Amino acid sequence: MGRVAYGSAGLLAVALLAACSVTGAGDDLGEGGSGAVAAGGVAEEGASKAPEAVVAISPADKAGNVPTDQPVVVAAHGGTLKAVTVTDAKGATLPGLLSADHTRWRSNAYARPGSTYRIDAVSVSGGREKTTSSVFSTVKGGKTFDVANITPNKDDTGLTVGVGMPIMITFDQPIKDRISVERNLVVRSSKPVEGAWHWFDDKRVDFRPQEYWPAHTKVRLEAKLAGVHGAPGMYGKRDVKLDFKIGRSQITKGSTNDHVLIVRRDGKKVREMPMSAGQGGQWKYYTTSGVHLAMSREPVTVMTSPGIGPGQAGYYQLTVYNTVRISNSGEYVHSAPWSVGSQGSSNVSHGCVNISPDNAAWFIKNTLIGDPIIITGSPRKLEPTNGWGHWQENWRQWLRWSSLKAGPTIVF
Repeated sequence: MGRVAYGSAGLLAVALLAACSVTGAGDDLGEGGSGAVAAGGVAEEGASKAPEAVVAISPADKAGNVPTDQPVVVAAHGGTLKAVTVTDAKGATLPGLLSADHTRWRSNAYARPGSTYRIDAVSVSGGREKTTSSVFSTVKGGKTFDVANITPNKDDTGLTVGVGMPIMITFDQPIKDRISVERNLVVRSSKPVEGAWHWFDDKRVDFRPQEYWPAHTKVRLEAKLAGVHGAPGMYGKRDVKLDFKIGRSQITKGSTNDHVLIVRRDGKKVREMPMSAGQGGQWKYYTTSGVHLAMSREPVTVMTSPGIGPGQAGYYQLTVYNTVRISNSGEYVHSAPWSVGSQGSSNVSHGCVNISPDNAAWFIKNTLIGDPIIITGSPRKLEPTNGWGHWQENWRQWLRWSSLKAGPTIVF
């Protein structure tokens, strides 16, 4: 049989009818007719061999301008599929999956734009093999987009992170087709987690669970973006994969009213530290209330007065040691030997959380990037876009900026 375009149900039905029909006992095929069949449906001696399998392929042979997200589908009727290969001109293959009964194959990755693919399908029927081939060309892409940065990463955060850690992706081009891109951002985990992506703008999309990650969870991000449509005439350049691990559960809570930080690890209190928070007076001198995340650990940080330059009243520049950053507005938990006398009793800082040198050395050593640090008592609230304020939005607010809404991670 010749090739059959799978995209047309009518054409497929005609092909199957032509391949599988037989003549009944009452029909006259003429003397010596090799297609005679006995009334009981058993072929008489000298009858022809079983018909070959009909193989249907989509996209159709010689099709052009095929969308990159259109899957390649191969189906065998009257037989089974032994092998299917889809290869571009450079020899790269398009992977796919074969059904359990070996009658259907479907690609499970996107084709590349501006490429020509050859499909070779080997079918088997009645012990005989047959190869059916087809070619198609994909739509041409004017430009590509790529992943510019992913957090967490080995260099900035390490690959063992805290239970509050989001996955943050920045693209190098504005994304207009958010649904196509988000659909191909796959999060796998060793423990089931309900989570969702959240678009902050056209270049930034982040993932967080509904609740904190379970401790000691292994996580894998598969950004299957090669060939994915990102905007008119723009397609993904490559696939990206990231593996990281959630460490022990450590959550730090502090109150600007009680002047103390309490660190709990896996539910048990492991450290209590007197603290001094922002003195207030001006809005910028309040420590923000909310769920902060540890964003960086810096042995040495040079701090300058916000909005005040050299020579102006209130200007300062300090070299500070053992700092853990908790926002983009200049807030840290850090060593402050000058305020030890006020720690535990009053707020005297310009907005940071002051602790003693010994406590600061312990805290930076025992903190993972992504550990939650929750501050209460201040009238100034942490904005969701101030640093990693992801947990400042409740789940309903978070989902407002998701294209596909919530869903479970894929357990591996």
